[in-house]
Amino acid sequence: QLQLVESGGGLVQAGGSLRLSCTFSRVTFDYYAIGWFRQAPGKEREGISCITSGAAATYFPNSLKGRHSISRDRDNTKNTVYLQMTSLKPEDTAVYYCAFSRLRRDWCSISSGDYNDWGQGTQVTVSS
Repeated sequence: QLQLVESGGGLVQAGGSLRLSCTFSRVTFDYYAIGWFRQAPGKEREGISCITSGAAATYFPNSLKGRHSISRDRDNTKNTVYLQMTSLKPEDTAVYYCAFSRLRRDWCSISSGDYNDWGQGTQVTVSS
């Protein structure tokens, strides 16, 4: 099973920034995608971003465009995807997860059903 490890979470004041990292074990797939999801207490898991293996395609819902960005290591050797979050709000407080999709396509989605392997999550807490 593929291993994914999130890091970079923590406590930050409203308006602050955090960069989350998702490091995953070596893959042999030519096409895959990494997605970021979050789950706040008492709420359902929410997809927030994704990026394809060659970083050719990314996706953000309209509600998060302009505040967050997603990228991956430049030479694709570190198997790491980053989620840069800015202008954080208390409602961004959640456990953030990254996940791996083995679907062979040149675009990605934030539908959790498309993802096969999940990390353990990292807590992000935004204080007001």
